[in-house]
Amino acid sequence: MEKTSTGLQENIAGLLCYAGAWVTGVIFLILEPDNRFVRFHAIQSVVTFGGLSIIGAMFNTVRGGWFFSAVATSINVALSVLFFVLWIVLMIKAYQGSLFRLPVAGDIAEQFSRKS
Repeated sequence: MEKTSTGLQENIAGLLCYAGAWVTGVIFLILEPDNRFVRFHAIQSVVTFGGLSIIGAMFNTVRGGWFFSAVATSINVALSVLFFVLWIVLMIKAYQGSLFRLPVAGDIAEQFSRKS
């Protein structure tokens, strides 16, 4: 495993990209200009957890009747479970040194983590 510009092993830095969801992804995008592995995981973290956070926030604002509130609450519970499962799986995969790609988010991360 290579060291990164932060002095961390790249698998540890990759894991930390997910540790604080999209926030640590943004931090590692700023701190790591060169390491493709870390940048891939940072971008995938921002896209995945940022997107899930936005979707969850939208359903938190649903108003109008018990039916719509119940549906919104159910969707938020499902999103929370998905968020947690992805959080664990992605941290494990990054620690193992894998470029584990999620659909859509992985494609975006792959595209933007390459050097120009």
